Amino acid sequence: MTLNPIDEFRAELRAWLNENCPEEMRDGLMSEEGICWGGKDWVFTSEAQKIWLGRCASKGYTVPTWPVEYGGAGLSREQEKVFGEEMALINARSPLESFGIWMLGPALLHFGSHEQKLQYLPPVARGEVRWCQGYSEPGAGSDLANVQTHGADQGDHWLVNGQKIWTSYADKADWIFALVRTDRDAPKHKGISFLLMNMDDAGVETRPIKMISGISPFCETFFTDVKVPKEQIVGTENRGWDVAKYLLTHEREMISGGGAGLSGGGRALGAVINDTMDEMGATLRADAMRCEVDTLAIGLTLERYKDQSEAGQGAGDASAMLKYMGTELNKQRHELMMTAGGSDALEWDGPLGNRAGDWLRTKANSIEGGTSEVMLSIVSRRVLGLPG
Repeated sequence: MTLNPIDEFRAELRAWLNENCPEEMRDGLMSEEGICWGGKDWVFTSEAQKIWLGRCASKGYTVPTWPVEYGGAGLSREQEKVFGEEMALINARSPLESFGIWMLGPALLHFGSHEQKLQYLPPVARGEVRWCQGYSEPGAGSDLANVQTHGADQGDHWLVNGQKIWTSYADKADWIFALVRTDRDAPKHKGISFLLMNMDDAGVETRPIKMISGISPFCETFFTDVKVPKEQIVGTENRGWDVAKYLLTHEREMISGGGAGLSGGGRALGAVINDTMDEMGATLRADAMRCEVDTLAIGLTLERYKDQSEAGQGAGDASAMLKYMGTELNKQRHELMMTAGGSDALEWDGPLGNRAGDWLRTKANSIEGGTSEVMLSIVSRRVLGLPG
């Protein structure tokens, strides 16, 4: 019997995964210690992690839908679904996680020149360069367009001065994509440019910010007379807000993916339910199962928006709805895991691992990528059309 093209692809992919995914990478681990972030200074946690990244990168499977010439596999939306299903079937770890994949990549594919795509995207796909995001500032959080980091025009380059805050993993990143005000006289949404900067350049400094969870992914980032060549602008000068808004929709969809259990949290809750079902009270069991159903629902919603995006209809302002729901669901999931763990869950290094730290970390979900209050405002005004 002749297989149709998608079934043929599935069969070939399944055979490739079974042959090439190391056994150690088939545990579905997506906690911090299991993630491969890549970058020039990345230290692999095991030989298996290194092998898995290399094999996937050689096939374009770190960024399966990106064009082949930019490091991807050129998969269609339907093939991407199959890829996700087959990866889940063997419980395979993601070979690479990256802000370059989640955020910068989509922005460059949409706004970047062909030369920029060739220069910046393949190293991201291979895990050779790690990016961070330079958006928020002490006076420009929810009011992001109020950025004051300034780029002075020096002819062939900008001279950048200012400060960013909450720049996740900036102390480990190789490059940063940042919003920089390049016209102080223009209306605040019109005088911003989207610049790419090397973190090794003179004048770039980072300082980690300690979090309540005990880890420090967030940093302050300072720019002092940093020279940024003119060719490192994405899109049009002073129209960086267009790029920023487009990128934010992808960031919010990425965060909502955590609520859909795409980061491994869904599997973790399922394990908790199985392990403690007999000890759980009826109310807790019902809450846990409701969370599981909501996880499936938001996962299907994300798939629907991805299909619409493939058809040329992006999520747009609806990404705010996805981000809000993903945030609330992720917090709910970790609340349930804490409750199910009882007193053991309060230990930082007890039998349940650092469940308390993970629970505390979810509180930042309500802030990063846009606060929950701002997301609800966007939904009410731009999605539902309610009066201000």
